[in-house]
Amino acid sequence: MQPKTLRRLNYRGVIVVKNLGIGTGRRKTSVARVYIRDGNGNITINGRELTNYFPQGEHAIMVRQPLAVTANENKYDILINVYGGGSNGQAGACRHGLARALCKVDEANTASLRNNGFLTRDSRMVERKKYGRRGARRAFQFSKR
Repeated sequence: MQPKTLRRLNYRGVIVVKNLGIGTGRRKTSVARVYIRDGNGNITINGRELTNYFPQGEHAIMVRQPLAVTANENKYDILINVYGGGSNGQAGACRHGLARALCKVDEANTASLRNNGFLTRDSRMVERKKYGRRGARRAFQFSKR
């Protein structure tokens, strides 16, 4: 059986690429939309290469973890749109969304991704500031006299 053609021309003659899987990832206040396409392992985040978007090595490694666990490192091109939060939250959101998208591509990936904890949404958020205090738990400085 021949695989389905993933690239086709639209009415203007422009090449259209079909998404194999789509996943939404969240971490802290960051949200990432991940699109998996057939390709050779390029990861693009907000129009920039992975190493340019996350110059810190640990964040780039974090984003690639689901691909390494499922042995799909050079199989797919990945397009990610991420917004909100800081670099650590965005990297976690990208990892969560990529794991969800890999499950849509192939259901066999679900077990290994769940065992490594990539499909579980990390629910930790910043605790809110309370009134009568300087921060969430930090009180104002106590003066005895």
